[in-house]
Amino acid sequence: MASSSRHVASLTARSPLFESDLGSVTQLTRESFPILKRLSIKRLLLAPGAIREPHWHANASELTYCVSGSALVTIFGDANAVSTFTIDAGQMFHAPSGSIHHIESVGSDEAELIVGFRHELPEDFSFHGALGAMTDSVLGNTYDLPASAFTAIPRDTESRYIVGREAEPHIPSAADDEDPLKFDLEAQAAPIDSPAGSAKVARSQVWPVLGDISMYSLRVTTQGMREPHWHPGTAEMGYVRSGRARMTVQDPDGSIDTYDLGPGDVYFIPRAYSHHIENTGEGEFHFLIFFDQSTPGDIGFRASGSAFSPGVLAATLGVPVEELPELPNTPEDPLIVDRINPVDPI
Repeated sequence: MASSSRHVASLTARSPLFESDLGSVTQLTRESFPILKRLSIKRLLLAPGAIREPHWHANASELTYCVSGSALVTIFGDANAVSTFTIDAGQMFHAPSGSIHHIESVGSDEAELIVGFRHELPEDFSFHGALGAMTDSVLGNTYDLPASAFTAIPRDTESRYIVGREAEPHIPSAADDEDPLKFDLEAQAAPIDSPAGSAKVARSQVWPVLGDISMYSLRVTTQGMREPHWHPGTAEMGYVRSGRARMTVQDPDGSIDTYDLGPGDVYFIPRAYSHHIENTGEGEFHFLIFFDQSTPGDIGFRASGSAFSPGVLAATLGVPVEELPELPNTPEDPLIVDRINPVDPI
């Protein structure tokens, strides 16, 4: 068992990028988690009345899952498209790369959001900082106002990250309506659902706006196991929402990395690296798993065993055909399998 691993890091235990009485921003990018490629992650906490200031990401689309609380989201994108809606626990939103957006805590409790990005080093711009880069005259011309209208506004090019709202929130009457950039993930029927576990999916087949990122909400009980598998063209980054698990991943040099995961941990699996996930806790675990494609591919050990003849498998595994285990014919991978054997000792 590895005591440390290059494949895993804690998101919740690290020092915040920003922290105040209004909330905090904690992140893992390639700078703090070097194995990351094409994906990174943030955890956003917002006190009631706190606002993640209007901002945009120059090189990365964003996929955000609301863990708890309620938030108002406004997204302004290309062609003057405006979306304003509320999200609650289990719901998500998508901000395309370059679209300016804000997140505002409008409930009576703290809002917690897990944010996946489609780049290992996302570049952020804030509306506050962008205005600070322009002169009073430029802003006056932009808004058809005299330059003096902007002299009283504090100006710099730094992000404020989280700011406080003084007035009551302005929530449009249509904020609960459906919107193409909003998705109620946990309200979806799970395409994979059994006593062993379930998987609900936010991918382009069910959420068409997604172009280069997706997410699964994976739950595995003590009766199940995520079978050994790999994603042929897709990297995987998972956040442990709850529960405990063990993961094993094989690197191309043949080395094996086995590590334990607990709440707040983030793991990363490069494209096409085989791995498995096993429940080691007393109840189900819940993972939020981000992928760097809108529709992640999947190849599992179980169906792979049905693709080749017994002679090929016996030669590959170095045993006579008669000693080859009778592998079940499986034309389609189950993703989650029943655990009929005890957990290996830790």
